[in-house]
Amino acid sequence: MRAQPRKEHLLDTALSLFNQHGYHATGIDLILEHSKVSKATMYKHFRSKDELVMAVLMRRHAFVLQQITTSLNHASTTDKQPVLAIFDMLFNWFQSDDFYGCNFIKATGEFLNQHEIHQFAVAHKQEVRDIIFQHLQQNDSSLKAQQADALSLLVNGAIINAQLSGRPTPAMDAKKLAQLLLQQ
Repeated sequence: MRAQPRKEHLLDTALSLFNQHGYHATGIDLILEHSKVSKATMYKHFRSKDELVMAVLMRRHAFVLQQITTSLNHASTTDKQPVLAIFDMLFNWFQSDDFYGCNFIKATGEFLNQHEIHQFAVAHKQEVRDIIFQHLQQNDSSLKAQQADALSLLVNGAIINAQLSGRPTPAMDAKKLAQLLLQQ
């Protein structure tokens, strides 16, 4: 195994374990045990656990934004309200075997406000909100901003409710509310 694949394997393993157990409950020893990578190799790529957490979140950030953008861009060609496609995407995610909740919501709960990981998670959520804003069909920028804020609230609420209930239906419940919101 070469250096880059080991780093990627570490990131994959850490993401899986952080999803299942949380950031603070997942120790370096558990990550090393599951990845079968030496401590020296891990510290060659990441100077600390926080650096590993940040790398995992940065990787997840890029993936999530790409998924949302692709979904909304595709819906823009066929749907009257393309932003509603985000709830279909959530519904599919909530049904997947790797849904354990949101990495970024969890990070804001586990790291203090001043911590760079917390701040990165908040910035991620803001960027998702900004993508929603860009895909709204509203011309009034003040109303468009209010709608983007409300839709972000529905997205995050759906994620939390799906995690709590273990069911994918909060995505469709949120979609119905979003449809009502966009009709106003």
